[in-house]
Formats: sequence, structure tokens, C-alpha cells
Amino acid sequence: MSGLLLKDKNAVIYGGGGAIGAAVARVFAREGARVFIAGRTQAKLDAVARDIAAEGGTVETALVDVLDQQAVEKHADAVAATAGGIDVALNAVSVMHDQGTLLADLSLEEFMRPIDGFLRALFNTSKAVAPHMGRGRPGVILTLSEPASKLAVGGVLGHAVSAAGKEAFSRVLAAELAPDGIRVIGIRPHAVADAPEAGSYTKDLFKPVAGAAGQSVREFLEDGLAQGTLLKRLPALSEIAETAAFLASDRAGVVTGTIVNLSGGALVD
Repeated sequence: MSGLLLKDKNAVIYGGGGAIGAAVARVFAREGARVFIAGRTQAKLDAVARDIAAEGGTVETALVDVLDQQAVEKHADAVAATAGGIDVALNAVSVMHDQGTLLADLSLEEFMRPIDGFLRALFNTSKAVAPHMGRGRPGVILTLSEPASKLAVGGVLGHAVSAAGKEAFSRVLAAELAPDGIRVIGIRPHAVADAPEAGSYTKDLFKPVAGAAGQSVREFLEDGLAQGTLLKRLPALSEIAETAAFLASDRAGVVTGTIVNLSGGALVD
């Protein structure tokens, strides 16, 4: 058995220029995958591609808006035609949304923004890659959610519903695609400790909530959210990426239809 987890695998990462997507792309490439990163900002994609190329990895970039179904399908078709198929796909696209506003002050638009954005992206990307997976060539679709899918806390209505929706989507899709040899696994990290420094949108997302408590974003993460976990710490980008690589590999070949909790114990299923 090769020492590389993803040797000769073709992996597509949507949101490949973001904090989590970039971290996963680097680890996938290190583990032998041919990585195709897609996103809306070429400069961010190019920065990740330079890192991967500098380490001897194979990477290609593409500008793709995951909310454009035709564009996503066209890109997936092109990747499959070039590489001979798609083995792994991760949707790491983020959608700015509201956290902290209660129902009385929450607009319908603010409520629906994460639900429509996250789930539309997940639907479009999954539908595009699935036809190029399975049937003798194992395929893996990885999704991302958040602890809000399970937690009962105020002020995160749209966020919680979108997270729960992503997890339900993953479970049901796993049942649909299992006969074709395609695994679907959800990964549930908490707020990521080092993501704001890596350019994540969470820096802006958490700033109002942290400011209202008289904290910096760093203090909000370390002194607030981290203390609500069993381990008293939040996951790091490297931990999410390493876990994703294992789950995408044949060594996790019996894992599907489940949610892997990487929240540090924010909740226990």
C-alpha cells in the first residue's frame, strides 16, 4: 500500500481559495492527489496553487461561482474529461450570514441567506460531481457543517437551520449514492481557531458579537467558544485538513452517511 493517502486521486475543492478549502487542498496535494481548486477570486486561488506547486504537487485553478448550476456542471465535466474522472469533492464555500440577531429583529432575507446560499452550493456541487464518480471507481463527497445544527442557542436561526440542512442533505445523499460506490461524509468543525488569521470570513462574522462583549475576535474564540467544548479548545485548520484527507482515502472506505464531529466536543451526538 502506498504511503500516500490519496495517490492518483482526482480531487475537486470548491472554495479552494478560502481558509478551510486552501488547507485541505494543500494536504490533499501532499497526499498525492491531483487537485482542482475552484472559487470566485483568482488571486486567492493562485496563492494556494503556488504553495502546492512549490511542494511538488499538481494543481489547477478555475473561476467558478457555485451558485451558477450550469457553470459548476461545465467545470466538473471539464475536470472529468481532463483527469479521467473525479474521485473526491469538497464543498468549502462560505456564505456571509447573520449571527446574534433574535427573531424579533431578524428579516426574512437575513434568515434565508445562509439557508439558500449554503444549500444551493451544496446541491449544485454534489449534482455536478456525482455523475463522474463511482461505478467501479470509489467516490467521496465531503461536506462541512457547524455545531449549530444541534445546539439550542438564540440568535442563530438561519445559521442553525442551514447547518442542520447540510447534515440532513449529506445523510440522505449517502443513501442515494451508496449503490454506485460513492461515500458521502459530513465534517462538523466548530469555529476554527486559526481561520481568521488565514483570511476566513469568520473574522468579520464574529467581530460584531465579540465587540458587543468587549472582546477581540481572538478573545471571543479562545475565552468564549473554546470554553464551551469538552477539550476547551477549537479545531485548527490543519486538523480539519488531515481528517478530510483520511476520510477521502480508501482507508476510511466503510465510512459514509455520518457526521464527523471535529468541534472539540462542543456537543456529543
